[in-house]
Amino acid sequence: MKLLYLLFFGLITIGTTAQNVAVYDTYAAAEKAIVQDDSTIYVINFWATWCAPCVKELPSFEKLHLENKSVKVILVSLDSKKDLEKKLLPFLKRKNITAEVVLLDDKDYNTWLPKVDKTWSGSIPATWMVQGKRKLFAEHDFESFAELNDYVNSFTNLNK
Repeated sequence: MKLLYLLFFGLITIGTTAQNVAVYDTYAAAEKAIVQDDSTIYVINFWATWCAPCVKELPSFEKLHLENKSVKVILVSLDSKKDLEKKLLPFLKRKNITAEVVLLDDKDYNTWLPKVDKTWSGSIPATWMVQGKRKLFAEHDFESFAELNDYVNSFTNLNK
């Protein structure tokens, strides 16, 4: 009985730490799935596991996800789809990322980058805030949670 108890609760613990990652082959499909509500403020961070500045700032986005319930944080990984199982999922588990993560495998960057922001050169990390027709874009990394939080607050305070 004790063994069954340990197995049952062990499986629940493992299941709650596993990250589900939706994979999108096109930007259009990802955008439609991610931005679903005009009243929600989305903080969308484009990043990759191979990008050192991206990895450095991820804890700030995770903290924002955990502490600021007025925004929805979505981490859009630009890693290759072939790296999902062996690189991305283990990385998310190791870093304890609980914010929503999607993988965008659309390599036709010239088509979709201007849809995010006409000024985006394609470098990452990049952060896009969206609420309905309102948008704010940053093509740089955030040095600290305070800097990210101030940036988010500058956008959310426009509603007041």
